[in-house]
Amino acid sequence: MTTTPRPRFSVRAGLVDTPEHDGPFDGVPDHLVVPLQEWVAYALGAEGLGDVYDEDAVERTLCLRLRMVPLQNVVGGVGSKYYRALIEAVGLRLLDVVDEVLAYKVERGLNDDAAISLLINILDEAGSAYRVAWIGDGLEVRVAPAVRDAVHQTMADAAARSTAGSAADHLGAAWQAAYGRSPDPVRAYSEAIKAVEAAAHAVVQPNNAKATLGTMLGEIRNARHKFGSAIPVPAAGDPIAAAEAMMRALWEGQTSRHGGQNGTVPETLDSARAGVHLAATLVQWFVSGAVARTA
Repeated sequence: MTTTPRPRFSVRAGLVDTPEHDGPFDGVPDHLVVPLQEWVAYALGAEGLGDVYDEDAVERTLCLRLRMVPLQNVVGGVGSKYYRALIEAVGLRLLDVVDEVLAYKVERGLNDDAAISLLINILDEAGSAYRVAWIGDGLEVRVAPAVRDAVHQTMADAAARSTAGSAADHLGAAWQAAYGRSPDPVRAYSEAIKAVEAAAHAVVQPNNAKATLGTMLGEIRNARHKFGSAIPVPAAGDPIAAAEAMMRALWEGQTSRHGGQNGTVPETLDSARAGVHLAATLVQWFVSGAVARTA
């Protein structure tokens, strides 16, 4: 559980005029280098990760995936040239190593709860800007736990609802592209739109196999009396207006959808993350029935 850090004694006693920055820390600050390197060594030495036919197989694979050059002056044994390259990584390369080790374990079906728990503790206590991803297959940018959990619950709800199509998969891909170790804003925003399209399809345009968020907005505009919302509105109000406004904001906010003479403008990371959270709300509304067709 993450709590507000206890101020250091020098701060509480007024011995320093300006408290030092105490996180979250981007990259790998000095106080996190050795703990992360030790974690990599621990995770690589975990039972079942190696290959009985080639003791360097795992480490060599990780180095190749990360395009890391092995340390040529180290030969064989526990301190192999691949192993040493991985455990002696620093800076952003060290984060890449940690991320790839996590991904490799999940890929191999190795449920290393002990290593994951240790890494979670290290990152939390160090005030890192990163945390272990939900299913343990890599790192992601840290967000408020309540927000993260709400989005993941929406994914689970969408996956359990057959009428939501592939909404859960698209929302998961959007989340990873927005908050994963290597963010891809354009993909995050595109996947966010696809998630809403999948969730809303059965409600807004079930008979249009080629429906998009744009055609759905047209459907709502032309037949808004056919839709309702769980949010109370005045008698003369418009129950679908809130959902429509959110859908339109998401649709019209995608700057990279079309090319033009002035060139394509890719989404920023901030706009992509905002789009993902907007999409998560819309998916939840359609999946839960908060927005529904009434006629």
